[in-house]
Amino acid sequence: MSSLQEISAEEWNLLGDPENPFSNHEFLYSLELSSCVGGRTSWHPEYWLAEDESGIHSSLPFYHKYDSYGEYIFDHSWANFFSQNGLSYYPKGLVAYPFTPVNGKKILRRNNVSAEEALDLLLPPLLENSRKEGLSSIHFLFLQEEEAKALEKRGFSTRITHQFHWKNRGYTSFDNFLGDFRSKKRIQIKKERETIRESGIRIICKEGKEISENDMDSIYNFYAETYSRKWGSPYLNRKFFKIILEKFSQNLVLFLAEKDGNTIGGTFNLKKGKKLYGRYWGSSSHYPFLHFECCYYAPIEYAIRNGFEIFEAGAQGEQKFLRGFPAVPTYSSHFIFHNQARNAIERFLESERMHMQEMIRETNLSSPLKDEALRGESEDQ
Repeated sequence: MSSLQEISAEEWNLLGDPENPFSNHEFLYSLELSSCVGGRTSWHPEYWLAEDESGIHSSLPFYHKYDSYGEYIFDHSWANFFSQNGLSYYPKGLVAYPFTPVNGKKILRRNNVSAEEALDLLLPPLLENSRKEGLSSIHFLFLQEEEAKALEKRGFSTRITHQFHWKNRGYTSFDNFLGDFRSKKRIQIKKERETIRESGIRIICKEGKEISENDMDSIYNFYAETYSRKWGSPYLNRKFFKIILEKFSQNLVLFLAEKDGNTIGGTFNLKKGKKLYGRYWGSSSHYPFLHFECCYYAPIEYAIRNGFEIFEAGAQGEQKFLRGFPAVPTYSSHFIFHNQARNAIERFLESERMHMQEMIRETNLSSPLKDEALRGESEDQ
C-alpha cells in the first residue's frame, strides 16, 4: 500500500500506539498530503498490512529511503563502508515515523496481538520483497524494547543509543519537582525562570481548538528559521503545519512566548495517553533562557498539572540532562542483506551496546536529581 489514502483513520488507528501520536493516521497522512514524504523526497512510503478473519491484524509504516537524513539513528559510516567495498547502501528499507526520533510501538498491531505474532505475518514477505527490490538492508528505529527482542530472534541486530526523558515521580507542582534537585542546580533553575518573568516575557499554553492558524504560522516560521540556521533546509513545510492543525488539533500543545503584544518564540508539542512530546522550537531573536522555559520548564509544569508520566523533549541532550532529564536507552534493529557487511556491522554493534549501557549508567550517576544518582549507586552495589 503506497498511501494511507487507501485505509481509513479509524482502521489504521486501531493498530496504533496508545501513548504515541506519531503512529496515528492523522500524523502520517499529513506528511503525505503536504508532500513531506513521497514524490521527490527521499522517503517513499510502502505501508505493509496483514489481515486475519477479524480484519486488519498488524502493519508496518515502511519507507524506501535514498539517504540517511531525518532518521536520528546515524548510519553514515555504514554507507561509507558499503561504498568503500563497491556496494550500494541506498536504497534501504526503514520502519519509522519520518523526522521523529521518539520511542514507541513501530510494529503496529491490535491490542490482542503480540509483536511476535505480527512479525510472523509481516516479516517474511517484507524480507523477500526487499531482497527482490534490491534494498541493502532493513532498519526499525526507536522501538519498544520487546519489539527489538522479537526482531533479534529473527536475525536482526539490536542497536542501543540514548536520549534524555523527564519522568513524573508523582510531583504535585514545579516547586515539588525542584525539590528533587541538588541545591546548586535548584537555585540556578529558579534564577533562569525569574529572568524570563523579569524581562516581561509571558508564556502562554494553547491546545486543541485554542490554537489558531496564526499561531501555527508563527511556530512554522520559528521552526524553519531555527532549522535553516543550524541544519539547512527544514524537513517539514508550511502546508504540513496547516494540515496537522486541521486533522490533529486535539493532540497539539503549543507554548508561545509573548512580549509587548508580539509572539517572540515558542514550541510545538504533541500529546497522547500519558506522554508529552516536544518537537519544534524557535524564536525571533535571542532571549536568555527562553529556550529552557519553552522547551523544558513550561512543558514540565504542564505535564505535572495534567498528570503526564513521561515528557520526551527530542533528540540530543546535555542541557536536558542538567535540567532533570535522566538518560534512557533507545532501541533500533537492523538487518543487512550482504553477509560480510552484516558480520562487520554486528561486531561494531556488539561493542557499541556494551559502551552505551555503561555510558548511560555513568551519566545518571552524575545526575543533578538526587534520587537518580542514588539509584545508579545502588545498582553498582
